[in-house]
Amino acid sequence: MPYLMKTKHLLLLSCFILCFSINAQKKKLSKNKAKIAVSVENHKSNLIRISDEIWTNAETAFEEIKSSNLLADYAEKNGFKVERGVAGMPTAFVATYGSGKPVISVLGEFDALPGISQKAQPTKEALEEGSAGHGCGHNLFGAGSLGAAIAIKELIEQGKIKGTIKFLGTPSEEKYFGKIWMVREGLWDDVDVNISWHPAAEIKADVQTSLALVDYKIEFFGQAAHASGDPWNGRSASDALELYTTGINYYREHVKPTVRMHYHIQDGGQVVNVVPDYARLWMRVRDTKRSGMMPIYERTMEMVKGAAIMANVDYKVSLISGIYEVLVNRAGGEIMQKNLELLGPINYTNAEITFGKKIQEVTGKEQVGMDSSIKPLKATKEHPGGGSTDVGDVSWNVANINLGVTTAPKDTPWHSWAVVACGGMSIGHKGMLYASNAMAMTMLDLFENPKLVTKVKAEYKKRKGNEVYKAIIPEGPPPVPTN
Repeated sequence: MPYLMKTKHLLLLSCFILCFSINAQKKKLSKNKAKIAVSVENHKSNLIRISDEIWTNAETAFEEIKSSNLLADYAEKNGFKVERGVAGMPTAFVATYGSGKPVISVLGEFDALPGISQKAQPTKEALEEGSAGHGCGHNLFGAGSLGAAIAIKELIEQGKIKGTIKFLGTPSEEKYFGKIWMVREGLWDDVDVNISWHPAAEIKADVQTSLALVDYKIEFFGQAAHASGDPWNGRSASDALELYTTGINYYREHVKPTVRMHYHIQDGGQVVNVVPDYARLWMRVRDTKRSGMMPIYERTMEMVKGAAIMANVDYKVSLISGIYEVLVNRAGGEIMQKNLELLGPINYTNAEITFGKKIQEVTGKEQVGMDSSIKPLKATKEHPGGGSTDVGDVSWNVANINLGVTTAPKDTPWHSWAVVACGGMSIGHKGMLYASNAMAMTMLDLFENPKLVTKVKAEYKKRKGNEVYKAIIPEGPPPVPTN
């Protein structure tokens, strides 16, 4: 290697180490892990640019045209073979490099949430009033995962490791759960191990499950009439809706604490002086296991029928989609944990700490700043709280390793303006680049050590047992808007 090039790489590596932790200086990176650090640093400005552009675009479910193209174009520019529009979704894609085994994949999300537009500042102020924002950090998610995939690609290209790396662009995680259709398409059938990360308020190898979920729409059809002149000629669809939601709210007392039920009334009638002939609500049921969720879901279906009978109206239930809980893989978590301890915590500037504390002040939290300490590998809880993710469906089809990385202050309300603010500035950027390194180094361990792949896959098969995966989606294509 020419002296100037070697010097440049050493300087880049030194910068990488200083960005994260003084502890890392005491630990020796292998040659290939050092190359990963150099790769992430080399692509740093472009990864940040891509993340910031996705943050600004803030495109919601199945509308992520610009965001998807930003990621796919950069993958293509860096030598990946990119297949776009997979599984019937224009914004879904697969970027592949290499050949043979092992095949390791990494997930990338990039959809935003409606109505939480925010400037990159620690006080609430919309960037564009009424628009969407990345309140779950997905602008960081996709870009960080792409950084990890590129680092592995470069090692394969250099002949340092053998195998195949796949980067999957997965749309609509926040609404329709696009990965389910990608699973149905068989996009993980040849994959040995999948890697995923998510923005968080702490750094941890995530060995906790999530909540299974089923998502459906309920419509009631009645007869319109004058609300004062002849209401006896009407059959109120909104009466049925109210009777149904009342039943759901009474039912809450009689389900297990692990169950979550929530609804959004989308149409309860248009004007006060008309008996409404149409009403609609969006309903979700969750539990920590699909086996616990399904009986609750079936009971809520019976309640729809009961509400329709009481209001003397017709009804229709339409399944939108549903997802499995995440199938935990502790063997994979142990590999990730070692790399987190190797990297050490993220270091923040005084300005970044002040930014974080201001967000905590404004949101009514204790002003403790950022938490980037490396959490120990925790025991897996049988019934954790939290949300749901379509990573669960991936994890029931391939061994999956999860990671959480700090991109927002401790106790920040998620799915809120506060997370959007951090995702558009250096706090989010640092977490994203940290995730790139941690995932790439974990993937490298798998490429270099076939025994680790075997161990991770063995645990996956054991935990899955005899369960036969069945996607909870209606027949036909995904619900991509046609206009």
